[in-house]
Amino acid sequence: MAAAAALARLEQKQPRARGPTSQDSIRNQVRKELQAEATSSNSPGAPGTNVVPEPKEEISPHLAVPGVYFICPLTGVTLKRDQRDAHIKEAILSHFSTDPVAASIMKIHTFNRDRDRVKLGVDTIAKYLDNIHLHPEEKRYQKIKLQNKVFQERINCLEGTHEFFEAIGFRKVTLPVPDQEFYVLGEAARAQPESLEQHKRQLLNAEPVRATLDRQRRVFRPSALASHFELPADFFSLTAEEVKREQRLRTEAVERLSSLRTKAMREKEEQRELRKYTYALLRVRLPDGFLLQGTFYARERLPVLFQFVREALQNDWLPFELRASGGHRLVEDQALALNECGLVPSALLTFSWDASVLEDMRAAGAEPPTSVLRPELLAAMEQLS
Repeated sequence: MAAAAALARLEQKQPRARGPTSQDSIRNQVRKELQAEATSSNSPGAPGTNVVPEPKEEISPHLAVPGVYFICPLTGVTLKRDQRDAHIKEAILSHFSTDPVAASIMKIHTFNRDRDRVKLGVDTIAKYLDNIHLHPEEKRYQKIKLQNKVFQERINCLEGTHEFFEAIGFRKVTLPVPDQEFYVLGEAARAQPESLEQHKRQLLNAEPVRATLDRQRRVFRPSALASHFELPADFFSLTAEEVKREQRLRTEAVERLSSLRTKAMREKEEQRELRKYTYALLRVRLPDGFLLQGTFYARERLPVLFQFVREALQNDWLPFELRASGGHRLVEDQALALNECGLVPSALLTFSWDASVLEDMRAAGAEPPTSVLRPELLAAMEQLS
């Protein structure tokens, strides 16, 4: 709130006002800023909400990662964030030449964003196919009227549905009476009712094709720069410039308003901070000093982080602990989101073997392994700059 008010003053090219000198003036200032925040939050086009950062023309050589990348599950190609949708659509369309049924199902679930509408349409198609399967001798179930109200409202409005009907054996015909279009099941499809049942299950169980986040797993040698993170704009919901500006203005305003910030105001500010970050870059310092780095969604849960670390270990069956800054222990079973644990937009964690396991090993005359990571990761080690 303080940052928004200070920004307004700067934009009006007014000299920065001095801090209030009395409790009454502080209260008046807070009241004005609350009203300004309420106005901006109710505006659908308010600045700073869901802003896609503009790509940088020059990429700093000191960035911890060059950006956020994704992997297409169909082609395995690594993509930038703004390339995902176009590439996946192209991959699905190219799949029609080899497997039109699977391609049409992917198109239905991926090209249509309204999940409730997709479910309604898919359930309706499944009902059509059930009627054919349960009543194979009934001719009326083997044709679907395209001008039917249910078909128009639930199926015709979805991309990929017409391709699906044609791929599973329906053909579009115009009947002379009453001169309307129908989908009529072909003879080859009628002779294989089990195929229709299989296609129905495929349609019902399918999920949208989405690019998966590339963890960009890297291993670094021990470095005094382990806690230094310079992140690209992709990691923020706001642009990088807006984030820097907010940080500068917040520093100027914290002391001025701290006397009147209520618990509710502080909690609201904390929630706003959590929403500001979309991704998290995490480094794990291992007992031998090596650093394991990976990219995560800010709302991913702790079990995902623990699994990421576990997959990099030579002895992945040994229990271990992760601690955040200040020695706070992260508990895998709590399944908290990374942003709820204060691990956004970046954090340095400390790895240690479970204390009880260490005691058992030492009691047996053994020591924990000195080399923690898998050999192939050590072979690709880099120098942190």
